[in-house]
Amino acid sequence: MESFVKFTNQSQGRDRIFRYVIGLWTTQYACALVKYLLRNNSARKELVVKLQSLESNMSSGRKLFRLGNTVNSIDAAKRTLQLSDPVLRLCLTVANLNRALYFICDNVLWARNVGLVPGIDKERWSLNGSCCYFLSLVMSLTRDVYVITQTMVQRTRDRQFQQKMDQHLNDNPDVATVIVPQLDAFLFLLFESLKSHPSVALDTLKNICDIFIPLDRLGVYRSNPGVVGFCGLISSLLGIVSVLHPSLKIQP
Repeated sequence: MESFVKFTNQSQGRDRIFRYVIGLWTTQYACALVKYLLRNNSARKELVVKLQSLESNMSSGRKLFRLGNTVNSIDAAKRTLQLSDPVLRLCLTVANLNRALYFICDNVLWARNVGLVPGIDKERWSLNGSCCYFLSLVMSLTRDVYVITQTMVQRTRDRQFQQKMDQHLNDNPDVATVIVPQLDAFLFLLFESLKSHPSVALDTLKNICDIFIPLDRLGVYRSNPGVVGFCGLISSLLGIVSVLHPSLKIQP
């Protein structure tokens, strides 16, 4: 296990694999979105069929390249258990464990699709995987909200920021006629906090986009293939940004 983690954590190999998987993810959801937009275009039926086939192939490719992610998620959970902050420790450990369970379900579904374990209940494993994925995203979003809240609290204790906020409120008196001053101050504080921590903003937006996918599969919030494809596409593009600019990847 340690050897496998060490190998996948090597920057060159990890980045190549991660970029390839994200490329598959981007292509898959781009196909889903375009397919949905062309669904009523009778002149594009042949293209829709090709997009359906390409989307299916991209999904299978993603599942193949995620076979080792369970080990990495468990190793990540072991590391987050060492965090000193109890909220971060709880959120990230639970998120990583649920992500590991999700990858187990995903691996079983891949094995069924290639005929290794044809007797399993595909629908049940798919729902279990979506549930674990949803719980992982909820805990990740909870971490994001916690980090944002901590940043906002620190900002309010900064005298220079207090002066900046007072100046903002004084320079925009017309806003008070539309927005409650307290709400305006809160939004300004939130914006400035996210602006100073772009990695948190990026991770929050990515998790919000991701969460629509399991919500739809679990039937908690029914959307449509177009919304799922759009959210998946935005999430994958944000993933590419975090790969190209490691400083935008949230830590821990």
